[in-house]
Amino acid sequence: MVVVLERDIRDAQKKQIRSFLENHGFKVREIVGVEETIFGAVGSSPIDIREVEVLPGVDKVVPITKPYKLASRELKKDDTVVQVGPVRFGGPRLTVIAGPCAVESREQILEVARIIRKSGAVMLRGGAFKPRTSPYSFQGLGEEGLRYLKEAGEATGMPVISEVVSPSHVGMMREYVDVFQIGARNMQNFELLKEVGATGMPVMVKRGLAATIEEWLMAAEYVLAHGTEDVILCDRGIRTFETYTRNSLDISSIPVVKKLSHLPVVVDPSHATGIRDKVPPVALAAAAVGADGIIVEVHTDPELAMSDGPQTLYPAQFEKLMRDLEAMTPVLGRELVRLPDRADARPVFGGGAGAAESSKTEALKVAFQGARGAYSETALLRYFQANDVHAEPKDAFRDVFEAVLQGTVEYGVIPLENSLAGSVHENYDLLLSYPDVTILAETQIRVQHCLIGPESASTESVRTVYSHPQGLAQCRQFLEDHGIKALPHYDTAGSVELVAEKSDPSVAAIASREAAAMYGMKVLREGIETNPHNYTRFAIVGHRDHPPVDNPNMAALVLATPDSPGALAVCLKVLAERDLNLKKLESRPIPGKPWNYMFYLDVQIPEDAAQFEAGMKALGEVSEDLRTLGVYRL
Repeated sequence: MVVVLERDIRDAQKKQIRSFLENHGFKVREIVGVEETIFGAVGSSPIDIREVEVLPGVDKVVPITKPYKLASRELKKDDTVVQVGPVRFGGPRLTVIAGPCAVESREQILEVARIIRKSGAVMLRGGAFKPRTSPYSFQGLGEEGLRYLKEAGEATGMPVISEVVSPSHVGMMREYVDVFQIGARNMQNFELLKEVGATGMPVMVKRGLAATIEEWLMAAEYVLAHGTEDVILCDRGIRTFETYTRNSLDISSIPVVKKLSHLPVVVDPSHATGIRDKVPPVALAAAAVGADGIIVEVHTDPELAMSDGPQTLYPAQFEKLMRDLEAMTPVLGRELVRLPDRADARPVFGGGAGAAESSKTEALKVAFQGARGAYSETALLRYFQANDVHAEPKDAFRDVFEAVLQGTVEYGVIPLENSLAGSVHENYDLLLSYPDVTILAETQIRVQHCLIGPESASTESVRTVYSHPQGLAQCRQFLEDHGIKALPHYDTAGSVELVAEKSDPSVAAIASREAAAMYGMKVLREGIETNPHNYTRFAIVGHRDHPPVDNPNMAALVLATPDSPGALAVCLKVLAERDLNLKKLESRPIPGKPWNYMFYLDVQIPEDAAQFEAGMKALGEVSEDLRTLGVYRL
């Protein structure tokens, strides 16, 4: 049952409720949500729920109808986020696990780990115990393979996952792995599930060879019921009459499971297809339907792999897949997870350390402009992978810069450019006005506008809508088609807050789905923007004293040109002669100098940093007032 606690419940009352439930044979798990705190009570003891409802501090009691209790979304409305070292599964993230099917040697696993780490994987997989159909097939290196796997993970900064096949192996394996994998053949090995669950460590439960969704969730329930709170589901297809692929992956199972359960879901396209060339498109399809992660097999020479060579990707194929996923995630409203502390991955900041490290001490403070639920906050939360990020809303963009300058926050997130509305000139001007604030990184999100109103509202009842002027402009066609009057407001999320206060079914707001949830409002219509190709680039800014970013590949510059014919052409020729790729060029008037202009430039930094430095020196000689707004890595 779900016991919803009163908002002002006292600790003594909470303790009394817990004791009452435990004395009646229930296992109790406290879940703190955005809007309410609940006790999830699971057990087989019969009890009249009215006995619980009358306890002081109880708001209401809701029975869980599903046979799987702890795994059910009835118990927990919000998505569970599973933390494995610096890696997180669930929420707005897409997490990629890769590695060989089997650990074959120390040299092999170290080399594969280095390759996949460089391409962007964040967790290393590798089998040490291989349950094979034939007793004569390679069965794995056992504990020796686990030692090699752990060494490779530590050398590359990646957590590791490996399959456990026997309850007797659990105690030994926990010294080597960060995540236990329950394989398809062992999904209903209930003694193994109990033993692994009792460790309290993260567990990935793969769907069985012919398991229904309910049987799969019941297997996860075994693990949850015996101690661990961190369970990841993995679909790798089921066995059917089809012979052209190894298994049949029902892609619709992903949104179905995510509706039934709060647990993160990963897809294994390698075992689903069994065919190397089919793995990337199925991986992309899994991401498109909402999978929280992908787990694929990669080998330096799949033709010589000792296990599952035909379904294993070559390194070049895996790198291409990672690039495709990175291009795809903004469309899906997702952020591809990167490890924070390596030069070959996009940095995730936290006082000069990786976010996972900084989170051990205190929350990472990051400022954004707007009310809670603003698109800037969405970009902030998707970018930073820290355990605990404290997002601080500010009334104006200038307030974000002031907070960074004064050190009251460590970083700020500001929009730079929208694909439809163009540059946010105010922020470019502020970057000039605050020379001690610099761009440290960049991220982008797809902007999906929703019509949001109170519970009693409908699309037909709305007569007036509030939003930021850009939001209104981007939804003009929808508003005209429905005869809705548009009224500008300072912020999209702030307009939702205003509508919540009015509680009038004829008044609505245009903002994000996150803003609707933040203020308890109803999404009346989703995706109302006129043009769906609506993206916004955001800059992560910090104090110029922040340690420089490793291996930067982008520079944001501003310069003025002499008042002479061809002056801009001379500056651009400097870049062209040094093979420096210009990604953006935009003119802006110079304050106090009518009809004089400065130019904003985004320049790609080549691998040879000296080539860029020489170009900047030459550019400074032919331009006026050349300034660097940020040198960072995309």
